[in-house]
Amino acid sequence: MLSIFSTSRFAPFNIAAEEYILRSFKQDVFMLYINNPSIIVGRHQNTLAEINQDWVILKQIPVVRRLTGGGSVFHDPGNLNFSFLMHDAEETTRSFERYTRPVLDVLNDLGVNAILEGRNDLTIGGRKFSGNAKTNAFGKTLQHGTILFSSKIGDLSAALKVKPFKFNDKAVKSIRARVTNVSEHLLAPLALEDFVGLVRSKVHSLYPDIEEYSFCEADNAAIHTLVKEKYDTWEWNFGRSPNYNISHELRCNAGIIELYLQVDKGIIQEIKIFGDYFSSRETSELEKALTCVPHRREAISEVLQRMDYRSFFGDVDLENLLSAMF
Repeated sequence: MLSIFSTSRFAPFNIAAEEYILRSFKQDVFMLYINNPSIIVGRHQNTLAEINQDWVILKQIPVVRRLTGGGSVFHDPGNLNFSFLMHDAEETTRSFERYTRPVLDVLNDLGVNAILEGRNDLTIGGRKFSGNAKTNAFGKTLQHGTILFSSKIGDLSAALKVKPFKFNDKAVKSIRARVTNVSEHLLAPLALEDFVGLVRSKVHSLYPDIEEYSFCEADNAAIHTLVKEKYDTWEWNFGRSPNYNISHELRCNAGIIELYLQVDKGIIQEIKIFGDYFSSRETSELEKALTCVPHRREAISEVLQRMDYRSFFGDVDLENLLSAMF
């Protein structure tokens, strides 16, 4: 087994690294990484229904779709992420206990009563500090999880604060739980880097043949290629969302504008616009122009400006109109 601590804090890189390891490494791998602020959505989720898009745009937060299912999570420098990438493909049929046990053992050794609760959550006093997910990919098992150690819980809430009633879809929905940081329950202060050392030591004690490994130049190049072609693309992170409908009512100086969109594989298949606004042009012209356009802010903005959106609606702010379509 190899033990890797990723030096990158770029979420698309670390999520891509998991796929690269599954595809390319002959050895089992234990990996730890810490990301800068980012949102990681589950494989089968509607990304837009999981995130607070206005906050994400304001903070320039990367949003990345991972290989595993489950719900969305917020990462920041106070959050430690661990992955087991194993050749035992049958592991996906078993519980989450095996690969969360080392984390629980470390915390129990520190005097924290942490347990595996439900199917895949680690909790302290009924409050969640770790969500875990797994899948079988490329003939191997990937099980990974988060550990909220000293995260900014306010940012977590802001990043994932959405209005799900806007969306009608069959995508997997995140279940929001009361969360807590591990640091709040420690008997004595402990730095995150020291906690990382304890987790690594525990895992290393369970796998006596484990060896330290750092990504070489060829590894980094291959991972960056995967980032560029997949994990940092709109097509994967947003366009791969299950089909969904979205409806929203915008109240503005022009009046009330009602928007109804049907989106398939990230592409607007149909859009209907209603309201009590005064228009000098037929709204059907704009509906036609927006049909078959990616449900992507930049793409829609380009069409609205090219079509002179104010000639359809009157006094409406472009950013407000765009926000109403997401």
